[in-house]
Amino acid sequence: MELSRRQFLKLCGGSAIALGVSDALLAQLVFALEKAVKGSPAVIWLQGSSCTGCSVSLLNTVHPSIKEVLLKIISLRFHPNVMAASGDLAIKAIEETAKAADFYLVVEGSIATKEDGLYNVIGERNERGITMVDWMRELGKSAAGVLAFGTCSAFGGIPAAKPNPTGAMGVKDFFAKEKIKTPVINVSGCPPHPDWMVGTLAHLLSYGMPKLDSDGRPVLFYGKNIHENCPFRGYYEEKKFAKYFGAEGCRYELGCKGPFAYSDCWSRRWNNGVNWCVQNAICLGCVESGFPDALAPMYVNE
Repeated sequence: MELSRRQFLKLCGGSAIALGVSDALLAQLVFALEKAVKGSPAVIWLQGSSCTGCSVSLLNTVHPSIKEVLLKIISLRFHPNVMAASGDLAIKAIEETAKAADFYLVVEGSIATKEDGLYNVIGERNERGITMVDWMRELGKSAAGVLAFGTCSAFGGIPAAKPNPTGAMGVKDFFAKEKIKTPVINVSGCPPHPDWMVGTLAHLLSYGMPKLDSDGRPVLFYGKNIHENCPFRGYYEEKKFAKYFGAEGCRYELGCKGPFAYSDCWSRRWNNGVNWCVQNAICLGCVESGFPDALAPMYVNE
């Protein structure tokens, strides 16, 4: 589908907001996305051990809209929740995309490795179930790059919490185990903010690989500590701590993990800029590699 210049400006203006790009760079972003959209890079989206919350979050994206993302920025070839095809036709879409040209692999959810992936089967081939492990071995080697959307995909997340009966792990750990060298970008969060997913994708298509932190996350979105930028930080300095939810004061003694979490939730906010976790409760540190085990207990009861 062709886009008018006006439509591109509108779309790219929204992308600039999501990326935190200044107006001075908007023309460059438009030019870069025009080049990218001409190719409509193919995307295969697989779901491993997950709640599909990352997909739900992405579907709530506003700038640009999910319709623009799925139909105009990328060419989404497979997604188990939003595609019309099913069965053999859906599996054929994966196989043909993987053979035809360069494609990006989006992974949502962790990879269940016990019993060679028996706990997570996506389709059939020759009357045999194709596991998530099978797909990751096959597609991971041929993809141009992998976007690990959500903490489960990035680090293992809740499915990998003790005792981890399915052997769940994140994409990078799985690739290290399988000796797969394809580059991976982690976009963590339970779920990630839609801007983080769309913004990372836009940056990848427009400028190439973004600068990553030590956990493989875009510094653009995960570069600042939540506690250091929290609007309740002043209460912490005054040693005034809330004793219950809704009370005035810093939430640290209620179990807030802000001092250990790095993301821009405090400025980007959620639900189209309406609120964010610490405004109503506490930070659970869901963007971090140790979530949930290393950050437990999530709440503190007096």
